[in-house]
Amino acid sequence: MSYTPSALQLQREEAKRRASRRSTAVALLSTLLVSALLTIIVANAQGAEAVRESFFNWYYAKKAFPRILDGIFLNLRVLLIAEFFVLVFGLSIAIARTTTSPVLYPLRLIATIYTDVFRGMPLLLVLFLVGLGIPGLRLPYVPNSAVFLGTVALILTYSAYVAEVIRAGIEGVNPTQRQAARALGLSQPQTLQHVVLPQAFRNVTPPLLNDLVSLQKDSGLISVLGAVDAIRAAGIETAQSFNFTPYVVAGALFVLLTIPLTRYTDWLIRRQDRAQKAQGAF
Repeated sequence: MSYTPSALQLQREEAKRRASRRSTAVALLSTLLVSALLTIIVANAQGAEAVRESFFNWYYAKKAFPRILDGIFLNLRVLLIAEFFVLVFGLSIAIARTTTSPVLYPLRLIATIYTDVFRGMPLLLVLFLVGLGIPGLRLPYVPNSAVFLGTVALILTYSAYVAEVIRAGIEGVNPTQRQAARALGLSQPQTLQHVVLPQAFRNVTPPLLNDLVSLQKDSGLISVLGAVDAIRAAGIETAQSFNFTPYVVAGALFVLLTIPLTRYTDWLIRRQDRAQKAQGAF
């Protein structure tokens, strides 16, 4: 038997389509009006020509682009390395903070102090402390390059934030899930690995991705230590030409780097919302 919608159902679907088309038309019209208004305001501003010449000069954009592109590739390498270690350290800290064994209390205390300290300090300050402090110790076999030290500072800071996100996911798993797993004969580590962590990561995937988006942007802060990333390359080009267009080029590349993950995060959030609404309906 094939399903045939009723006349009332067809009317409802048609009404929804008309409402959707009307909303799209209104949104498009309002966007065009706001864009036109902003264009008129900017074009008639007294310093519009000077700003265009200083920030949107095509000649300097083409001249600086190859050097800034090399810098953005450095940011990408730093991002990929930092993401891996942030997830590993963040997971380890979160597990340490959620342990209940009295024997592991010192570990839980260290993890708590770590997250409190590195969530409380600005990333820029951590970059300076790591980038200037570690070379001063003259530790053997520890690289003193700005890229290495900047990546270490990013890992230290973002591991604390990611640890709190994962900890919230672990504590959000219903305790009955643990009890059921233990009743089936699973050990505590097996329960954590096969029952708790899969549910925890599923619940906190959007906030985790938001932290990774922030890490993408903050990877440019390693330039304060002297690493020639996209921001530093733009600064060098600006110092040579006395034109700020290279900074706009670097900003555009960072935006293009961030948009895909941002859109994917938004899509995941919408999918989780739909799934929760569907479960609530039943």
